[in-house]
Amino acid sequence: MKSKIYFADARASGYDFKYSFIAKFEQILDMIDFKEFISEKDYVAIKTHFGSYGGHRIVRPIFLKKVVDKVKEVGGRPFVTDTVRIPGLEYLEVANMEGINHLSVGAPVILADGIFGRDSIMVKSGPILNEIGVASAIYHAPAMIVVSHCKGHIGSGFGGAIKNLGMGGISCKNHCGEAERGRIHFEENKHLEWQDAVCIRCGQCVDVCPHDAIELIDDSIVIDKKKCVKCARCSRVCEVKALLVPISEESFQKGLAESAYAVVSTFEKGRILYINFVTEVQPECDCMPMSDTPLVQDQGVLVSFDPVAADQAALDLINNATPLPQSKAEDKNVKKGDNILKAVTGKNAQLHLDAAYELGMGSKEYELITITEKDIKEEDEEE
Repeated sequence: MKSKIYFADARASGYDFKYSFIAKFEQILDMIDFKEFISEKDYVAIKTHFGSYGGHRIVRPIFLKKVVDKVKEVGGRPFVTDTVRIPGLEYLEVANMEGINHLSVGAPVILADGIFGRDSIMVKSGPILNEIGVASAIYHAPAMIVVSHCKGHIGSGFGGAIKNLGMGGISCKNHCGEAERGRIHFEENKHLEWQDAVCIRCGQCVDVCPHDAIELIDDSIVIDKKKCVKCARCSRVCEVKALLVPISEESFQKGLAESAYAVVSTFEKGRILYINFVTEVQPECDCMPMSDTPLVQDQGVLVSFDPVAADQAALDLINNATPLPQSKAEDKNVKKGDNILKAVTGKNAQLHLDAAYELGMGSKEYELITITEKDIKEEDEEE
């Protein structure tokens, strides 16, 4: 059965607010019956990504504000949230730097796993992870809206709704202070492998670590396993592959889907809405301390109650778009019709979408309900 997805493209065909991307997004939100999944006085988690120092291509606060306003219209009590990626208080400062604060979005901005990244409840997931710690503020919320910026990702090849939940809906650490999210990045109980013979001692891994877990001491790379949260940023920036992450692509992708499944399982069916912004599609995750130029032109926004369908549609939009010049797509000589994200990231994003589908999280078949200029004109006539 095909899942229904509301879609508005990013183009503006007229010199009027009603033709703007923001207005078209508002129109989609008006087509969703928020009372169907939000009850009066419900705490509603609006899960997004706060960005990073140096990264700036996240979903803009104006769109988060529109979502917050719709939740308030039906009597819900929204809060905008993410989980700890760098030390908690620093991450809240990043959110504020990106323009995400109570004043701009109209709701409290909090860390779902607490300022130390340890507030979670263990939930059963699947055969790879067995169980995972879901961030407590998300676990206890009766409803949620997942607002995702679609882009590339070094591990999953694509970051959409499933990645937003699988990585961002769980705690940074467990109650013992050990890496919880790192259980997806790394095989159980394993750590980074430093290749002394190929390391050039450039220090990039030291500089990029947000938790000060890596030092260059006496010409050797020293990793503090107590500080390391196994985020794999250091491995990502290592140009000579001197830091190896001990996990296969298949295990990572399936583990990501299992983690997302665990987060979704804490909600009653139909109480999560997914919003995918296919805009500023850069090759890296928004947690990296930089943002590259977009791989393709802005495509639009997708809204659905099905995370698999929303991600499949986003992936299809990206891979069917024309690669942009002066981007990593051009660097990789990607042509229209190629699998753009796979060519750029080296990873097959379809693997975690297929895994989520196998877990019963949604359908890969979808029906796009597109907001057109005709819809806008008809709405004006009715008014």
